[in-house]
Parts: sequence; C-alpha cells; structure tokens
Amino acid sequence: MSTQEKLNARDAVGASIGRNASVEETLQVKGKFVAECWRVEPEHAARAEELSHALARARDASWLRFWRKLGVKQRQAELEALPRFLAWRDETPNTVVTVGKNYLLDNGMAGSAYTAAFFLGLISSTSFSAIAAGDTMSSHAGWLEAGSANNPTYSQGARPTAAWSAASAGSKAFSAALAFSITSSGTAKGAFLTTVSTKDGTTGTLFSAALFTGGDKVVANTDTLNVSYSLAV
Repeated sequence: MSTQEKLNARDAVGASIGRNASVEETLQVKGKFVAECWRVEPEHAARAEELSHALARARDASWLRFWRKLGVKQRQAELEALPRFLAWRDETPNTVVTVGKNYLLDNGMAGSAYTAAFFLGLISSTSFSAIAAGDTMSSHAGWLEAGSANNPTYSQGARPTAAWSAASAGSKAFSAALAFSITSSGTAKGAFLTTVSTKDGTTGTLFSAALFTGGDKVVANTDTLNVSYSLAV
C-alpha cells in the first residue's frame, strides 16, 4: 500500500494603484470702486460758492500769516458742514494692471519688512481713450489724472491716503471712504490706486484703475466725492 500526496501551494498578492490626480486653483484678483457724490443743498449753494472762492484765494496767497490760515480752517470747516444730498452713486469693477499684479505677488509672497502705502486718484475725461492692462504710472497714454492740471480739481494737496480694514473672507477694503473736495466743475471718468501720493506724479506703482460703470460723472465746485475700494481674491 502506498500513499502519496502532493501539495503545490502558491500564495500571491498583487496590488496596483493607478492615480492621475491634479489639484489646480486659479487665483483671480478682483477689485471694486464705489463712488458717491454729495452736493450742497440748493438753499446753501450761494454760501458754498462764497466760501469756495475765499478758500481758493487764500490757497494762492502764500504770504498769509498764521491768523489768516486759521480763518482758512474755519471756512473749510463751515463749507464741509453745509447740508448735502447724494447727487449720484456708482459701483464699478476695476482693471488690476500687470505691474499691480506683480507688485502684489512680489510683496505678498516674498516681501521682507514691507509696509504698504496706497493712495487714490481720479481719472479726468480730458483726452481720454482707454484704460489698459499695460498701463503704469509713467505711461498711461489713454487717460490723464484729474485734480490739478486737469478738471475736475480738488482742494487736497495730495492724493488721499488709503486706510484698510483687516481682511475677511478673502476680501480687503478701505476702512473709510476717501474724500475729494471738488474745487472746479468737470467730468470724472473713474479712479485709480497707486503707491505715491503726489498729484499728477508719474512715479510709484499703479495698482488698478476703473471707469465708472454708469458713464461719465459730472461734479461741481463745492461737491464732495467719496470713493471707497475693496479687493477680493
């Protein structure tokens, strides 16, 4: 009697994972200007014009002594306190120009001890043709700045300084609207954000610019134009 048993055992474990995963996120930079024009009530218009003319003469007289300068401050305060109504409001998306995007990336991603400084300017209707992504402060052939050489002019000696609230939900905005005290009638087409305060200056970095979506906006002497800005990514 013969008993023969053959056992062939094979144990094989094979695992294969095929994966083609791609994670892609596109960062879009979207800015928005909001402008409001506050105009003196009609019954106070004559007094507003009188104060405005007096202030213009005072600013042109560099020889004024301190007590006369104090009078300038009083007149300015009275002008700003006159009752006003909302003449118009406009909300518009902006063009974040190429140098502005580069500025944001360089300082946000690789900045060292960086302190931001931004200032707001107005775009005049004078000789306007277009805003372009390639615009810079030294070269923006399609538009001119309002405020000094081009109407509408305003009394602030420099472009108003931006102050920001803390970022929230991927958005950052001015903590308060910036005011332009208009000193001559004219047409404003929009606004721009830059890093240098000098009116009509060509230095610094242009960050963004925009036209009012409702079209050209006419402002008058003694108007107050309040402009705010927000940026979302």
